[in-house]
Amino acid sequence: MPSRVGPSCARVDLDALAANVATLRLVAGRAQVLTVVKADGYGHGMVQAARAALAGGATWLGVAQLGEALTLRGAGVSAPLLAWLFTPGEDLVAPVRADIDLGVSSLVALGEVAAAARAAGRTARVHLKLDTGLSRNGLPLAQLDEVLRALGPLQAEGAVALVGAFSHLACADQPGHASIAAQHREFAAALAAIEPVAPALEVRHLANSAATLTAPQTHYDLVRVGIAAYGISPASALGRPEDLGLTPVMTLTARLASVKDVPAGTGVSYGHTYITPAPTRLGLVPLGYGDGIPRAASGIGPVAVGGRRHHIVGRVCMDQVVIDLGPQSRAAPGDEVVVFGPPAAGGPSVQDWAECVGTIGYEIVTRIGARVPREYVGVGGQA
Repeated sequence: MPSRVGPSCARVDLDALAANVATLRLVAGRAQVLTVVKADGYGHGMVQAARAALAGGATWLGVAQLGEALTLRGAGVSAPLLAWLFTPGEDLVAPVRADIDLGVSSLVALGEVAAAARAAGRTARVHLKLDTGLSRNGLPLAQLDEVLRALGPLQAEGAVALVGAFSHLACADQPGHASIAAQHREFAAALAAIEPVAPALEVRHLANSAATLTAPQTHYDLVRVGIAAYGISPASALGRPEDLGLTPVMTLTARLASVKDVPAGTGVSYGHTYITPAPTRLGLVPLGYGDGIPRAASGIGPVAVGGRRHHIVGRVCMDQVVIDLGPQSRAAPGDEVVVFGPPAAGGPSVQDWAECVGTIGYEIVTRIGARVPREYVGVGGQA
């Protein structure tokens, strides 16, 4: 058996990622595509995901935190890049020097960005982040006039250039939800208020993955695609990835560490929450909640061995789980276990896992930890 680095592997298909972005680019019509690569590329690897997205036709990249943006710049990624979540007192000079666009959602943030621009000796590019109804990060529209009054002198000084405005939808994963139209109206009204201060914004952006796929009226100049780029449906209500023309990018596998035959009545894992009802064969999979397997998957998490579906029995432990292979199983130590991946991988999907444990696909992939090595295949990330 060839040697392996660790007992598990997350195989990331960069060609699939590039192809997904190309598909979303067609759906977006005239709008440009910003691919979101925050949270280490949703667990897939931020730098590799960024390069694959650009190869697929994305013209922008987006991250939440400044450190993520600086890491991309340090890796030589030079594409337009937006970071939108930072706290008072963070170092903004380095991002301004690195040509990172900054999302601004308060008067305080605007002042700190302007101060950083003066220190850096260059103009800071900013996008106003508007709260149109999500009630999360974003400038309350009641404060928009105050911020626009402050922007005028800062733009005249050359400290700040307002190049974009954006907001985020609360219920785009529920097509037809009344809040989508309501937020769209609020965004349009805010854009009208911004126009006298910045009559030629480079980009206006509102649509996330779900809205890109289902609400073309929200596309504006730029769409921000996150989870869909990784081949995962933004919501089960929108269909499975294959229904949307998308291919899951990550395949999580492990190798059976051991196999043992046990009699009926054998308690399995902590608390003996599973007792074997008959003689059977148990397989030990070296993945646990320390690797990102949800503990909520205890007793239900689906896997496949040799093309046959099984599920976790007993509790998920930090480093391992147990599956009941059945008394007739010929599985042996070293056999591959597919935890999730595209249908062609012969195992469950990310969506299967999300539905199984009552969460969303975003969480399933982003929680896969650094202890699981990533193996990159394809050439989609060579741009």
